[in-house]
Amino acid sequence: QVQLVESGGGLAQAGGSLRLSCAPSEGTLSGYAMGWFRQAPGLERDFVAAISWSDYVTDYRESVKGRFTISRDNAKDTVYLQMNFLTPEDTAVYYCAAVRPVCATCYYTGRYEYTYWGRGTQVTVSS
Repeated sequence: QVQLVESGGGLAQAGGSLRLSCAPSEGTLSGYAMGWFRQAPGLERDFVAAISWSDYVTDYRESVKGRFTISRDNAKDTVYLQMNFLTPEDTAVYYCAAVRPVCATCYYTGRYEYTYWGRGTQVTVSS
């Protein structure tokens, strides 16, 4: 079992950057595929980015490609989401999620594929 804690959210201006971090408060991210999701008020929780445990295979939702980068530092047991060129449409609560993958290079984009979730961190982008 793993408990996830997100950090790094806050207020940014349009065109600015933020870096989110996800680390375990209990357990370890070792062996888990990881993902970032976001949820704006009144909307569904949507996939943002995912990364495999091994070889760091990644995937992104279309609207963040070229602006966001997911990465992981297995030595530090932390996953990151670097967000550049932020827009007001990026405003949401961002959640980190973890799942035991069926293969070392597998990653997952479906919300219901993930087992563990953090409590989220608010990102607000002003125009």
